[in-house]
Amino acid sequence: QVQLVESGGGLVQPGGSLRLSCAASGTIFSIDSMGWYRRAPGKQRELVAIASTGGRTDYADSVKDRFTISRDSATVSLQMDSLKPEDTAVYYCYAARRGVIYWGQGTQVTVST
Repeated sequence: QVQLVESGGGLVQPGGSLRLSCAASGTIFSIDSMGWYRRAPGKQRELVAIASTGGRTDYADSVKDRFTISRDSATVSLQMDSLKPEDTAVYYCYAARRGVIYWGQGTQVTVST
């Protein structure tokens, strides 16, 4: 089992920055990838960014050049810059280990004046 605890959400004005963090505990060896999804009101869940073992990272087109994912063995962070109102969503951390996906509880990010 892997437990994930997220932190760092909140309210920010357009153009501002936030940093989300997610700490994994439990059986963390052999985690294959970690990353972030988000779900905006009335929309489907969207993959935001992935950090795979070996250093590869991937981003949704909507966040490229604005968001940066970083990872060590047991934590994953998402630096979000130049935030837009359309980035408003609940952000969920995930970890994939041996074919099983584990989820954090979600953290709200609101971009608004």
